[in-house]
Amino acid sequence: QVQLVESGGGLVQPGGSLRLSCAASGSFFSRNTMGWYRQAPGKQRELVASITTGIVTKTYADSVKGRFTIDRDNAKNTVYLQMNNLKPEDTAVYYCNTVRGDRNWGQGTLVTVSS
Repeated sequence: QVQLVESGGGLVQPGGSLRLSCAASGSFFSRNTMGWYRQAPGKQRELVASITTGIVTKTYADSVKGRFTIDRDNAKNTVYLQMNNLKPEDTAVYYCNTVRGDRNWGQGTLVTVSS
């Protein structure tokens, strides 16, 4: 049962921008704080941004603060990640999930930042 489908990745030059989307199926979405994670080659998966539901609070890892923006649309069961001023160290596969990571992981979307 597919629950999370990420899209929007690609190859971008340093300083460029991308907007990722994650479409969720199931009623869990609107009740949960959602997060964007990334996993770079040879590294553990890390949470880079999260967004609560209801009264929205957004939280970012220090490495992306000021460059990435997370948003959600509960009517569309979708969470977004706007990534600006991308750096080579942002290269990774990006995933979404609840902040507990308790849903089946999707396939992720690959972001490559390179000149």
